[in-house]
Amino acid sequence: MAITAAQVKELREMTGLGMMECKQALTETDGDKDAAIELLRKKAGAKVEKKAGRTAADGVISIATNSGNKATAIVEVNTETDFVAKGDEFKDFAGNIAARVAADKPADIEALKAMPLKDGSDQSISKALEALVQKLGEKMDVRRFAIITSDNTVGSYVHGSKIGVIVEVKGGSDDLAKDLAMHIAAARPQFVTPDEVPDDVKAKEREIFVAQAKESGKPDNIIEKMVEGRLNKFLAEICLTGQPFVKDPDTTIEKLLGSAGASVVQFVRYEVGEGIEKKQEDFAAEVMAQVKGE
Repeated sequence: MAITAAQVKELREMTGLGMMECKQALTETDGDKDAAIELLRKKAGAKVEKKAGRTAADGVISIATNSGNKATAIVEVNTETDFVAKGDEFKDFAGNIAARVAADKPADIEALKAMPLKDGSDQSISKALEALVQKLGEKMDVRRFAIITSDNTVGSYVHGSKIGVIVEVKGGSDDLAKDLAMHIAAARPQFVTPDEVPDDVKAKEREIFVAQAKESGKPDNIIEKMVEGRLNKFLAEICLTGQPFVKDPDTTIEKLLGSAGASVVQFVRYEVGEGIEKKQEDFAAEVMAQVKGE
């Protein structure tokens, strides 16, 4: 029978193994998912387990810079537990991936996984990931990456391996860029300036503010002023330039940049596991399953 990409993707997510291994196993078992898992376990060893329902929502953020091609890369590599994420082996693996991204600028995750983990090695990132899954016994994956390539100053900051930021700054200094990266990590802006906020986002917030203001029973002209004030406050909160600088709350980022004759071109902020729905664990059931050998 024909094996679909969706079947391969599901088996990859369940086992943490590579695309070709999963496709071959499904082919050999006529698309039987459970039989394919058992086949993979026999071929790869006992470390390959059923991972359905397990969520790789922990992990690390790693950043690397390649001065030769003026690229700074940020990556998120996920695993299931903080215990594994804190291990040197997992951190080194993520660091090597970040270095590869900065050096070779892959187009997407699949292209990245086909590249060698280290220069001069014939082991691809995909194969290295499979080996690490088997060794450490947790579901893992390379979730995402971003690259800033620029002649401008690029600052970076990683907080406890869980939050990472890269920011491109035109003008200013290395210290300013680093301070901005630290601020972005702490303050979580979504955009650089209000001009970048999509019109539909502004319209939605305005609609909410209008409904709230009308509850006051004030005249329309007063309501309009109230709405504009609330909208401007909202934009200041979600935009970098309007936020109070974390090191000096009396100064906004806009004023800080102005005093340095600098501007922020772009930034990327990653936080481990953001947007991943984490399964609520039933620990009693988990212990019972282990007792029963499931």
